[in-house]
Amino acid sequence: MLAVQCRYGALVVVAALSGIGTIPAHAADDAEPKSTTCSLEPGPARTVARIIDGETVLLDDGQSVRLIGALSPRASDARAAPGAWPAETAAVKLLTGLVLGHTVKLAYGKRHTDRYGRHLAHVFLNEGGKETWVQGELLSSGSARAYGLPGNFVCARELLAHERAARIAKLGVWDIALYRPKPARLAGLLMSRRSRFEIVEGPIASVSRTKSGAYLNFGDDWKTDFTARIGKDVLSAHPDFDDIVADLKDKTVTVRGWIERRNGPMIDIRDPSQLEISDPLKRAPEISAAPAPSAPKPTNAPSDSTLQKPADGGGTNEKRPADPISEKPGAVDL
Repeated sequence: MLAVQCRYGALVVVAALSGIGTIPAHAADDAEPKSTTCSLEPGPARTVARIIDGETVLLDDGQSVRLIGALSPRASDARAAPGAWPAETAAVKLLTGLVLGHTVKLAYGKRHTDRYGRHLAHVFLNEGGKETWVQGELLSSGSARAYGLPGNFVCARELLAHERAARIAKLGVWDIALYRPKPARLAGLLMSRRSRFEIVEGPIASVSRTKSGAYLNFGDDWKTDFTARIGKDVLSAHPDFDDIVADLKDKTVTVRGWIERRNGPMIDIRDPSQLEISDPLKRAPEISAAPAPSAPKPTNAPSDSTLQKPADGGGTNEKRPADPISEKPGAVDL
């Protein structure tokens, strides 16, 4: 197991495997830093035989791999004809140039496969002594958006840091209005994007709590306005995040996830990384941008659909405050 240890103001890579190097730490803040870890389980090394789409590859053993954490653009995003959406073809071209015909190393979070049997893995390419994190390349070029799934939010900070560089420079999808953050006040637009991954931004009108969790209400009418829900289990697992949620009223935040219909449009937050506080007057403790995780050396060759928003205002969503948008991602250093 390789643990990438990130701290507010400092970053250290702890390698539990022989032969794995370290990433230099940034200067630490004066205050005692808090630590989080990004740990990946080493997997096999295989050759990429075919590119299925901008985030999925087929290996030489017949297994398919979804590059977890990097959501590539699809023609269906814009209701375009298959193969006719420029953002999609650009992402496929980049991924093809990176890995097709090359041997890659796989590394896993908690969840190894999806319901279709595809591997959910982080993918690393090593050529000429240079280690490349493929997800990081896709995100920093604007060829994908960062996301997570239950059991696979590992390395969310690193993913978001690479995405942030592309967002600032307006590269790839970030130069297309369809993929930019959408105003929370446009509930009708958000409802039309139901079942799609979106990034939604706006001020929080109120925060309410029920036995099942916390609800971030972006309007006065919980039956029609956009809402984000944070489940009780998420709040219990992240007490620092729970403390921040209590003081989010009137703060401007950005929420990412799949749009659901729970009365009005809603995003269910399953990890704090899905929520970023945009208001500079009240944000989470600042953290340095996280470098890409190093590849472990191989050891061998949505939510309850019946839930309704409470009358006091509610919705469903999850997210951890991310680091300031001014930060840039670090580089892999083995």
